[in-house]
Amino acid sequence: MAARVFLSRSVHLLSKGKRSHLGRIAAYKYSTAAALEEPIKPTVNVDHTKLFINGQFVDSASGKTFPTLDPRTGEVIAHIAEGDAEDINRAVAAARKAFDEGPWPRMTAYERSKILLRLADLIEKHNDQIATLETWDTGKPYAQAAKIEVPMVVRLLRYYAGWADKIHGMTIPADGPYHVQTLHEPIGVAGQIIPWNFPLLMFSWKIGPALACGNTIVLKTAEQTPLSALYVANLLQEAGLPEGVLNIISGFGATAGASLCSHMDVDKLAFTGSTETGKTILELAAESNLKPVTLELGGKSPFIVCEDADIDTAVEQAHFALFFNQGQCCCAGSRTYVHEKVYDEFLEKAKARALKRVVGDPFKSGTEQGPQIDSKQFDKIMKYIRSGVDSGATLETGCEQFGKKGYYIKPTVFSNVKDDMLIAQDEIFGPVQSILKFKDLDEVVRRANSSRYGLAAGVFSQNIDTANTLARALRVGTVWINCFDTFDATIPFGGYKMSGQGREKGEYGLRNYLQVKAVVTPLKNPAWL
Repeated sequence: MAARVFLSRSVHLLSKGKRSHLGRIAAYKYSTAAALEEPIKPTVNVDHTKLFINGQFVDSASGKTFPTLDPRTGEVIAHIAEGDAEDINRAVAAARKAFDEGPWPRMTAYERSKILLRLADLIEKHNDQIATLETWDTGKPYAQAAKIEVPMVVRLLRYYAGWADKIHGMTIPADGPYHVQTLHEPIGVAGQIIPWNFPLLMFSWKIGPALACGNTIVLKTAEQTPLSALYVANLLQEAGLPEGVLNIISGFGATAGASLCSHMDVDKLAFTGSTETGKTILELAAESNLKPVTLELGGKSPFIVCEDADIDTAVEQAHFALFFNQGQCCCAGSRTYVHEKVYDEFLEKAKARALKRVVGDPFKSGTEQGPQIDSKQFDKIMKYIRSGVDSGATLETGCEQFGKKGYYIKPTVFSNVKDDMLIAQDEIFGPVQSILKFKDLDEVVRRANSSRYGLAAGVFSQNIDTANTLARALRVGTVWINCFDTFDATIPFGGYKMSGQGREKGEYGLRNYLQVKAVVTPLKNPAWL
């Protein structure tokens, strides 16, 4: 992969189109986000850069490596072993042997539970090192990684450790003298592909239920963010996980990812990422051995502010819903629908909040927003900002590069957005808030549901009837009422329509990794039926 070189593009991208919307932007200043200083040097070494296969760190079969970059500067952090089809073959063979012949699916569920608990304890012990790698590789604020995401990883692994010895079938009465039972069996070798926006959190969402059910795994990391998963791989042996149970491949989607998805000895796939890639994965699964697929894909989530909402709370929550994680969140509240009676008040307060957002080095205390993941994502976001201006939306603030180095973008707010604009239809995956106006509930339900996505929604109202009406009418997998991005290990997550299929987390997440078998035995002279 060629090194990604950052270029200042905002002036070029905005040099055409409706400049009348831009004149007033210069009058505002990001008062709490001063010019970027030299990047803070992380206090952790990158010691794990190889593939993890059959309990060992190994070079790729080809010997090739690729750079993982610091989004703050575009500079190389480390060179990572680049897995391809041959490495996937090695990893799948190890996982298959571990499932067919190894101790993992044959040990008691209680023993598997104890190993998962030990792994959670070790991740908790190494919280600061893991969070540092996650921030360095992704650009997300260190406080977010250290105080929210790594603890959520620990919590989720402990949650599924608790489930390991509570997975069971049923005894079913039949019409006749038969004993009928169902067995819930592990599905086998699971292929898992995780994204770059929440690398270790998605790592835990994938491996937690799969391991609790007794499966083995080949997991491919995103090429942008391999570091945290490889660090955790180093803890697996200490936790007591047998060789071959969890294999981790770093590489690219077109090579390692495609090989994993089409592999005839993989029994199940789980993917988090873009909708377009999800379609490709379904095709590869169907064309190979028709393996089942769980998909958590894109979103364009409506955030609905009713006329009776607490405006100050709604403004803060809408800001969080969109700008959290640099806007790189599949369920981001990226269509902010505000009732016409409170629209002007909401807009002014939303703009003021965006101007106060602290953009800077994610290792610096107090930073709310770091850089985008890479130059490709930076370019994509700036292209959408240009599109918003050209299509007639009013640019209230933002639109510019922040600083002279790295992939930073100032928080951007558009008003007077219409449903047919690209910024209201496409998943931008960046710090761009689009604020739309609506008149009544029937209208906003129709408009909110018109999207091809259906991942999540936010509803802000002090009227329980209004909240209940919207919660049931919106065609999405999660509805947050007077809150947003409230996640828990127990709460299922997934989408309608082109936002995916299946659910992750909670009891529902176990179903992805189990087969149901019916066993029927005749009874002779039963005392009862």
